[in-house]
Amino acid sequence: MAVPKRRKSKSRRNMRRSHDGVKPMKLQYCPQCGTAVPSHVVCPNCGSYQGRAMVTPEE
Repeated sequence: MAVPKRRKSKSRRNMRRSHDGVKPMKLQYCPQCGTAVPSHVVCPNCGSYQGRAMVTPEE
């Protein structure tokens, strides 16, 4: 079984992990109601997607 010959330094370990951080979600504003919504998602407030009514909002 393969085993590392030398111990990885803290610097090399941290450089490898530099891409593992969680980035905040990008939000866009709905043109109909102005609510912040993730892109490519039907607006939960008014039910529109790309200017068309997809779902009738429940009250």
